[in-house]
Amino acid sequence: MLLWDADYLRYFVRELFPSRTTGATIAAGLVSDTQSLTIVSEMPEHGVIFSDGTEADFLEFNAGTRAVVTVAERHGSLVV
Repeated sequence: MLLWDADYLRYFVRELFPSRTTGATIAAGLVSDTQSLTIVSEMPEHGVIFSDGTEADFLEFNAGTRAVVTVAERHGSLVV
């Protein structure tokens, strides 16, 4: 269970597509203030990256593009 005030992020790969050349070894994990996640695209074209399940917010993520995911210094607040 992930608490709203947690100081870490959990990530899960939505569609894990291992290829003959790249493989796929990480499907889930944790990002904390001491452990970031670096992702490098090897997809030649039409690669995308997005979060929270909203594909409309995607960023192009083609071969050679690198994304580093870290925990933000500022925290949001859930207002109900």
